[in-house]
Amino acid sequence: MSKVWRTSIDGFSKLLRRRRHQPAVLYVFGLSVWSAVPELAVEELEYPQGAVEKKVINLVEGENFTPEFLQINPKATLPALQADGQAFTDTESVTHWLVKNAPKKVATGTPFIARLHEDKYDPNFPLLLVRNEDELKAAADGFPKLFVQNRQNALEKHSKTEKAVPYKQFYDDKIAGNGGILAIYNGEASPDEFYKQSEAHWKTISGFILNDLPTILPESGFLGGTSPGEDDFHLGAWLARLVHVLGGKNDTEGYKALEKETKQPIPPKVVAYWAAWTERPSWKRVYADGLH
Repeated sequence: MSKVWRTSIDGFSKLLRRRRHQPAVLYVFGLSVWSAVPELAVEELEYPQGAVEKKVINLVEGENFTPEFLQINPKATLPALQADGQAFTDTESVTHWLVKNAPKKVATGTPFIARLHEDKYDPNFPLLLVRNEDELKAAADGFPKLFVQNRQNALEKHSKTEKAVPYKQFYDDKIAGNGGILAIYNGEASPDEFYKQSEAHWKTISGFILNDLPTILPESGFLGGTSPGEDDFHLGAWLARLVHVLGGKNDTEGYKALEKETKQPIPPKVVAYWAAWTERPSWKRVYADGLH
């Protein structure tokens, strides 16, 4: 056994002993697109059972807006991670900690991750987007309005508690922003500007899939090589959310749902990348109940 390999094993053994009674705590939710990123990482990186404890924060019920969770993550977003006496409160830092401390070593992240997390490529926004009266009616009659209404109810409820005082500005901003979308769904505000924003967002995402990804992806395999690396955990979850929003299924042909927006065949490299992910045991476990 080489000295480098022994050092790696010894270091990880010490890490496990130190955390034996203090596992890393990963806050996730089954319908959260970005929670799937560290969940894929945990599956791929061969963490032993008990090393990472998952705690569910129900976003549909607005549990992320409780003052108690804001103490953990003042941004009220998922995923979040508590480990080594620190709190990691965004997808990039949470996943990077998991990659850095994992027993299995994979290719570490590149600037591509920050690019994918730019607002213009946000995969959450499409869940709420509407571009015309038909889409607005469907959203108002379905899950989008339920989700936004539940968020508003939770924000208003928790903002009135004594523990919420230190987070007053956060609650005020969220109540206003979320309330704006709810007003559109309720027919209490003009949807015209929202239509334009929705149209532009889908156009940007379609262009990224058709034009940018083919220049970034390899002919086969993953950005990290023959097995997924840190970049892939983010991109895989990003694609899964978009396929889900467009009605695609969790199978090798799920990518075809993207063509509803691209209006063109999905590039071969993207097709191969989707297939490579859907065949992996990690993907099948994370998305066992369907894409999200």
